[in-house]
Amino acid sequence: MPFANPAPLVAGVELGGTKCLCMLASGPDDICAEVRVATRGPAETLTAVGAVLAQWHTQHAFRALGVASFGPLDLELGSPDYGLILGTPKPGWGGVAPLTHWRALGVPVAIDTDVNAAALAEGLWGAARGLGSWVYVTVGTGIGVGTMIGGRALRGLGHSEAGHQRVPRLAGASWPGSCPFHGDCVEGLASGTAIQARTGFAAEALATDHPVWAEVVHALTGLFHNLVVTVVPERIVVGGGVALGHSELLPRIRRALDVSLEGYAHAGRIARRAEEFLVPPGLGERAGALGAIALAGRALHEGPRG
Repeated sequence: MPFANPAPLVAGVELGGTKCLCMLASGPDDICAEVRVATRGPAETLTAVGAVLAQWHTQHAFRALGVASFGPLDLELGSPDYGLILGTPKPGWGGVAPLTHWRALGVPVAIDTDVNAAALAEGLWGAARGLGSWVYVTVGTGIGVGTMIGGRALRGLGHSEAGHQRVPRLAGASWPGSCPFHGDCVEGLASGTAIQARTGFAAEALATDHPVWAEVVHALTGLFHNLVVTVVPERIVVGGGVALGHSELLPRIRRALDVSLEGYAHAGRIARRAEEFLVPPGLGERAGALGAIALAGRALHEGPRG
């Protein structure tokens, strides 16, 4: 487990596409402080976050720092670029190394993707407690997927970027998508950025019967179908501003996933417990920041992991 008992005070930063959430806590039931910082350019954002952390460290001497960041990231231990943000759809952030701004704090530091961190927190304290395998999907500014097997994030050549899968398009759909790398990948069709680019309105401003939701549901269903038949999770937890802001999305996707799987393999088991298989996060909007707190606890007691 990431924390000893009693748990020490640590800091976490969720570095998100539109906002950063800084948290000082020892766990979900002991949150001492939270500060939101708008995500602007790298220098302005990381300096503002650094000021919050420096103040907290002076006042409270927190023991470790966890960073849950949008990616892709270099997470190979021993790499000279460990923690570097690689090619990213977020303009101006490719090649930025957040950890270099905060190492002067002199505490153990761990970094992972925002979705891997959220998945970790949901397994410890939220909707995936007691499971051996689960997936956390954020549908927000972008679409990220954190896959946990045996309580550890899936790793290979790098970390998963399953939100950039290409899936079959809805019949008759021709909009090219908004992803600067892949156009009509799932993120390019169903993220908050894609919805705004296509409609001219933020997702939260759109009525539930707006036609764009049909393609969003179709793209997300394709993503979840692929996850079911590849990593076979026991549960898929779906968070992010778009998903949490439209409560009707999950029921629509549950029905569409049942149709998509067509009874194959584990489809019957999923259909019988659909409301337990595809669920909102138990930690709500705090899943990513609490994931950063969990990473900090792991850094303190286990050291960083690749």
